[in-house]
Amino acid sequence: MAIKHITALKQQNGGRGSNQPADLQQYLNRWEELFDHYAAIADRWHQRNAGYHRAIISLMRHYVRPGSRVLEVGCATGDLLASVRPALGVGVDISSEMIRIAASKYPGLQFHHMPGEELELGDQQFDYIILSDMVGFFFDIKKVLEGLRRYCHPGTRIILNWYSRLWEPVIRLAEHLGLKYPQPILNWTSPEDIENLLDLAHFEPVYRRSFLLLPKRIPLASTLANRFLAQMPLLRSFCLTNWIVARPVGLARAASPTVSVICACRNEEGNIEQIAARTPQMGAHTELIFVEGHSRDNTLAECERMKSLFPDKDIKVFVQPGRGKGDAVRLGFSKASGDILMILDADVSVVPEDLPNFYEALVCGKGDFVNGSRLVYLMDPKAMRFLNLLGNKFFALLLSRLLGQRVKDTLCGTKVMWRRDYEKLAADRSFFGEFDPFDLLFGAAKLNLKIVEIPIRYRERVYGATNISRFSDGFLLLRMCWVAAAKLFFLH
Repeated sequence: MAIKHITALKQQNGGRGSNQPADLQQYLNRWEELFDHYAAIADRWHQRNAGYHRAIISLMRHYVRPGSRVLEVGCATGDLLASVRPALGVGVDISSEMIRIAASKYPGLQFHHMPGEELELGDQQFDYIILSDMVGFFFDIKKVLEGLRRYCHPGTRIILNWYSRLWEPVIRLAEHLGLKYPQPILNWTSPEDIENLLDLAHFEPVYRRSFLLLPKRIPLASTLANRFLAQMPLLRSFCLTNWIVARPVGLARAASPTVSVICACRNEEGNIEQIAARTPQMGAHTELIFVEGHSRDNTLAECERMKSLFPDKDIKVFVQPGRGKGDAVRLGFSKASGDILMILDADVSVVPEDLPNFYEALVCGKGDFVNGSRLVYLMDPKAMRFLNLLGNKFFALLLSRLLGQRVKDTLCGTKVMWRRDYEKLAADRSFFGEFDPFDLLFGAAKLNLKIVEIPIRYRERVYGATNISRFSDGFLLLRMCWVAAAKLFFLH
């Protein structure tokens, strides 16, 4: 029976590599027939290739935060959608039989019988939209992607995975040997093809990865191949699946959000007045939060004095209960009321007047997490010691690889993000642990946030001494990189 449907599809498509496919409606009717037949045996085939399907579920659960609103296009019998534990899960599929089976298996999820090219889901919006092993079957990939935009908000992430073209002869052989159910894939696309189509549909890739060197489960060998060897240079080109996480661009955002500037200060008495006087007003309202860290000088008294000296400014002062910059920043963020959270170092090596550039990049949608970069413009000669500069460049290369996004200056203290994203990061902090103060970058990567950098002019400290210990902080960052390598990079 399957051969009959496959033969019909090949004739409809003019044979392999021949004429263009037929019109959309005839094309969709033929595919529905094929997948209606496959629906009754889908679970049996999934069990035969359980290693592959478990790997896809594991990877998808890494990228999709549980408790989210999730749409899956081409949901089949609903197993993948259910596995990501959505608060609202909606699946659509071209096959009415697939939808019937999915609804019976997962009554807590919503399923709709419709093709990806003709989505009609009302005014719903989703946090994640999954297209798993689907781009090979779409009549018009661009049309599908364009149709998804109406179901996106600015924080939505599109997650696509599909077969690498390099594996086409292997997949054909597996079908011929009865190791895989025969499905005539129409589109063998490269990552560059999909990135181009995403761009045409007004989406921007955030991550691009390749996974699975060994799709069949073989104890020990599968873990070695898929978790470690698959991420090695050259070898990753031979992976079975390509993955892209993308975000929509050009969607409407908050017109004039409020801002909270958090300044952790310890032994910074001589800098406090400059910060209070020079921090600009941004958005609808800006508050300045000083978090004092058990100083040996009069930093706390100076912070309190600024509240009286600048009554027209919204200045708040807190004393951190613990130690370290990370503890101070977390307290400041918990007390903040702004839509946007900014970190400003109290040494004034990054001037407050640079903060509007960070604000603009976030509000305009250039990125979701804005990081300062001190390594673009010429810096003051004594602003950064030589060993610090070398360490910064080393960690920039290492972390860019682990994060999957280019970051030139990982150690710059000026970081800006949306409050709503920080709340998700804070709720999931146990994933990495509290690595003071470097957890924000790693958390942003785990949330699939687009990281962008703003070049700033780095200035020499004019009061006090640095609170940074380059060796102990460097060792801490090495430990954090080890954790991040296991949890962000070597996935399986």
